[in-house]
Amino acid sequence: MIVLIGKRLGIMVLTMFAVSLLLFLLLEFSPGSVATKVLGQFASEEQKNLWLEQRGYFEPVWYRYFAWASNFITGDLGISHRYKAPVADILWPRLWNTAILGFWTFALLIPISLALGVLAGMREGSKLDRTISVTSIITTSIPEFASAVFLSAIFVFGLKLLPGTSGMIGGFEFKQLVLPVLVLLIYDFGYVTRMTRASMAEVMTTHYVRTAVLKGLPRHKVILDHALRNALIAPFTVIMLQINWLLSGVIVVEFAFAYKGFGALLLEASLNQDIFVIEACSMVAVFVAVSTQTLADIGYTYLNPRIRFQ
Repeated sequence: MIVLIGKRLGIMVLTMFAVSLLLFLLLEFSPGSVATKVLGQFASEEQKNLWLEQRGYFEPVWYRYFAWASNFITGDLGISHRYKAPVADILWPRLWNTAILGFWTFALLIPISLALGVLAGMREGSKLDRTISVTSIITTSIPEFASAVFLSAIFVFGLKLLPGTSGMIGGFEFKQLVLPVLVLLIYDFGYVTRMTRASMAEVMTTHYVRTAVLKGLPRHKVILDHALRNALIAPFTVIMLQINWLLSGVIVVEFAFAYKGFGALLLEASLNQDIFVIEACSMVAVFVAVSTQTLADIGYTYLNPRIRFQ
């Protein structure tokens, strides 16, 4: 296990290095374009050259990359030209807001989707299975913006039970999280449920489960002791991938409900060409992606000790 963790951490570091280098070359290879994005298209050449000189952009590319990477590692993410403030002061509160949104989404998603998926897989072909499967397909096929409009029409304009925005202007209010969490839950729940159902249905036909049934073991003991652990391998993969999806998938939800999160920040930075914020958000997204993949690999070995990674 220690060797596996060491290898995965090494791969994680190499991946971060490769992506950071690619990101730097894409966004900062041409100093002139960086100055234009930060100062604006109407800045004079003299202003651009002065800005570039003050920040060392006339140095060789390799020197600028390692200076940029070292600053990033130490927490110096640059200054946002849109907000006129350090990127770190803007990024971390936004990321925390998205983490809160993600926590409540997964707190509901995991138990509901796993429970329904297991029930459907245990009774493959039954009315319960068909009902859960059709519901999962319908919810997955509905775009997030459509769910946001539909739920707002019911709970905001119709019943007037929930606020239409989630800006948290007057401080944190749990009621403002309800609609964003519901939209994310509706969209994501069907996919995880379907994967769990398919995995459970496959496990229920294996020889060791049939042997346990023929031995006369109680059905609940067969499910809990023999089937469930193996059936959770595929859903575990999907759930870990959903963490990556959350960082990008929340853009629509956060924009629709004016929620000040990571996705909304990335959208604002892209629209305003806030290059330092884009770089920071991209690196955070890559770090989350490789971290969750590392955790998934380690989780495989727990769920199925026969799996070995080279």
